Amino acid sequence: MLTVNKILVLAPHTDDGELGCGGTIAKFCNEGKEVFYAAFCLCSKSLPESLSANTLETECKNATSRLGIPASNLILFNYEVRELPASRQQILEELLQLNKQIRPDLVLLPAASDVHQDHQVIHQEGLRAFKNTSFAGYELPWNNYSFRTNFFMKLTEQEIDKKIEALSQYRSQSHRNYMNPDFIRSLAKVRGVQCDNSYAEAFEIYKLIS
Repeated sequence: MLTVNKILVLAPHTDDGELGCGGTIAKFCNEGKEVFYAAFCLCSKSLPESLSANTLETECKNATSRLGIPASNLILFNYEVRELPASRQQILEELLQLNKQIRPDLVLLPAASDVHQDHQVIHQEGLRAFKNTSFAGYELPWNNYSFRTNFFMKLTEQEIDKKIEALSQYRSQSHRNYMNPDFIRSLAKVRGVQCDNSYAEAFEIYKLIS
């Protein structure tokens, strides 16, 4: 049986982790697991001029706190959005350091089929940095042309509510259709049907080490 006590979530941009596995994060935190969250882009240049440059940093802190992640377990880098491919080697070094510092039992990262260039870098370099760790890809349907649902995390309604509450902290992103609570809940219901539960999140498993 896989023993998981320490989990690291890799998010190319603030909000990716909550969108892909927010319910699972809430579940792990509720179970007393140690969850770390690393976001690589604070996306300040993609914000409207009317918003402060640190808007997404603040929103990410509020969102991850709602899920139960301690502030000390939130790691924020400040790479430029859509420019991660140019910093691939530096990002690999950052990931290797995270592996040494945290020694996670499980890493959750963007799926292999994710077409966003920043997400691809975090996936590919994550596989290199954590090659001796169990890792799985989380689902972002608007970026995934294909997705192998070979692992499901069963969730309660309360855990999905936590995910929705966390995402509501991203007020600067509320205009995006995938932030809609109805969409979040509907996808969780679909994944729940697939594993005979009310709600779930789906993942692609790439390596399991017991």
